[in-house]
Amino acid sequence: MHSRAVGLLLLVMLLSACGSRTAPAPVMELSQPKSFRQFQQNKTYTVQRGDTLFSIAWYSGNDYRDLARINDLRAPYRIYPGQQLDLIEPVKKTAKPIERQTGQTSKINTNQTVDPPKKQAYGKSEAAQKSSSQTPGQTFPAQVSQWLWPAEGKLVGRFSLKEQGNKGIDIANVRGTPVLASAAGKVVYTGNALRGFGNLVIIKHTDAYLTAYAHNQDILVKEQDWIEAGQQIAKMGDSGTSQVMLHFEVRYKGKSVDPLRFLPRR
Repeated sequence: MHSRAVGLLLLVMLLSACGSRTAPAPVMELSQPKSFRQFQQNKTYTVQRGDTLFSIAWYSGNDYRDLARINDLRAPYRIYPGQQLDLIEPVKKTAKPIERQTGQTSKINTNQTVDPPKKQAYGKSEAAQKSSSQTPGQTFPAQVSQWLWPAEGKLVGRFSLKEQGNKGIDIANVRGTPVLASAAGKVVYTGNALRGFGNLVIIKHTDAYLTAYAHNQDILVKEQDWIEAGQQIAKMGDSGTSQVMLHFEVRYKGKSVDPLRFLPRR
């Protein structure tokens, strides 16, 4: 009886201690929203539900056409959850020439060319055509020579380093305010396929830098257009948001950086 009473007393004390806990039990987060950490130093990416080729290209700092080419995708670029995509061009291994010993004293390279290469049937070779059709203005510079403000207006949102923070800046003004290219470059995306960005323009400036211009009312440029710094590319609107404003981002090698570090002081 004594031992049973002691056991009952211990059970009551334990339940009392549990009932007096004020701090919540620890909770383990099982999932995190998509962030650039998933792409940094990664050569591949596993498609998740809700992803599009456009969003993956934007998050990883790529042109979606390059991703389509690397992964042998054709328009309309359908992808599916669990699919593995290469984010960079795989390194192709060149086959070493196979040498075999013959009865002769010299070695014969079985991969050596027997016939001279045939001439291109029409005009120049593909490589020659690319080089001859490409003008100096159609190559990406090593660095951005000039940064400009993408629109006039009031700064209503600033960049944040928090995981769920603002990945750019927000500039508010009246509907139709001109949206300008912050630097010279090539338009690599126009459309509204990226959820939360509305009518979006993405411009590539160098191999490392991209800028994005979101929530536009009208887009005035086309993909593949080469544009100058300060050229109007869109009109400010409220597509994908509740306020007329421009959401502007700068990304370096896929990582979001504070645009105010680059834009001239007002």
